Amino acid sequence: MRILIALLTVMLLSGWAAPAAWAQPATGPRAADTVSPEAIVGALYDVISGPAGQARDWDRFRGLFAIGARLLPAAPRTDGSVPAALSPDDYITRANDALLKGFFEQEVANRTDAFGTIMHVFSTYESRRAKTDEKAFARGINSIQLMQHGGRWWIVTVMWDQERPDNPIPAKYLERRPPPA
Repeated sequence: MRILIALLTVMLLSGWAAPAAWAQPATGPRAADTVSPEAIVGALYDVISGPAGQARDWDRFRGLFAIGARLLPAAPRTDGSVPAALSPDDYITRANDALLKGFFEQEVANRTDAFGTIMHVFSTYESRRAKTDEKAFARGINSIQLMQHGGRWWIVTVMWDQERPDNPIPAKYLERRPPPA
C-alpha cells in the first residue's frame, strides 16, 4: 500500500495523473467578460463572431447569461406566428450552423439606461460575413437587459430586430453615447 501511495504521489507531482479538471482550460466566460456592461456586451459580440469554419466558444457564451435568460428574435415572421423566446442552448442549436458559414457582428452605437443593479442597452449592430467586408449585409438593434450580481454583470435578455425598408434605424440609435455614470 505504501508503494502505491508513493507512486500516486510521484505521478501527481509530476503531472502524469493530474485530475482532468487541472489539465483542462477553464470554461465559461473570461473574468474580463463580466466586469462591466461594456465588457459583457463586447464579449457577446465577440463570441458569436468568427470566420467560416471556426467553432464558437459556446461555454463562454453560456457563462454570460443569468439562469433563465432568454434570447428573442422580434422581427415579424413571414408566417405571422409569434417569435419564440430561446434559452442560450436553444440559440446555440438554432444559430451554430449559420455562424459557421462566417459571421461577424459588431456594435456601432449604443444607448444605455441604468438604475441600481439593472441596465438596459440598446446596441446598434452591423453584421458581415467576413471581417474585411466593406458593406454590412444586415443592421439592427439588440435590446439587452443586464443585471449586476455577485460581483459581475449578467445578461438577462437579448431581443433583436433587424433594419428593413419599413423599419429603418432612427438616427438617434446610430449615435454613440457614453454609459451613464
